[in-house]
Formats: sequence, structure tokens, C-alpha cells
Amino acid sequence: MRVKRSVTARNRHKKMLDAAKGMQHNRTRSFRLAKQAVTRALEYGYRDRRNKKRDLRGLWITRINAAARAEGTTYGKLIAALKATKIELDRKVLAELAVNEPAAFTAVVKTAVK
Repeated sequence: MRVKRSVTARNRHKKMLDAAKGMQHNRTRSFRLAKQAVTRALEYGYRDRRNKKRDLRGLWITRINAAARAEGTTYGKLIAALKATKIELDRKVLAELAVNEPAAFTAVVKTAVK
């Protein structure tokens, strides 16, 4: 029996073109270009969800280092002192303290680096 594909193909194309909505030029009109663009966008999204964690850790370290230097120590010495005194604050929390609660960050530094 002959299979007609118009409904299936149209739905498939519509789904892809809807996913390409917001892109520019022929990517929103041409199925072939939309398919390429959406595939690439999904790959970038998958990759960058992992890279985001790496980037944020670097940002936290930069913020902690700046705040630690204002207190007269360095990032490396502060982290070593925190480990030695068994203060288990991760870099995310330390960066948050450094930016939003400078007094609390100073207290942590004073406790760790004696």
C-alpha cells in the first residue's frame, strides 16, 4: 500500500521551524537551514551547561581572592588555612559572603588565618 507522508513531514518540519523561532534570516523559513541551526544550538546548549559550572567556579575564585587580598592574605593561603582549621565552606558560599556579607567574610578569614 502506498504511504502518503504529507502530514508527517509537515508536522516534522513545523516542529523544527518552531524550534528555530527567534533565529535570523533563512533559518526561520528554510527547513534545511533551520534543522542545521537547531541541531547546532542544542549541541552548544549541552556543552555550555557543563562549561557554566567551570566558569562560575573561576568567578568565585576571583571574588574570593580579591576579598582575601583586602584582608591581607591571598586566595591560596586562605584556602589552605580553611582546610587546616577544618572550616568546610565551599567556594560558592565564600564568594557570596565576600560580595554580600563583608563582615562575615572578615570573621571567617580571621578565624582561619591566625
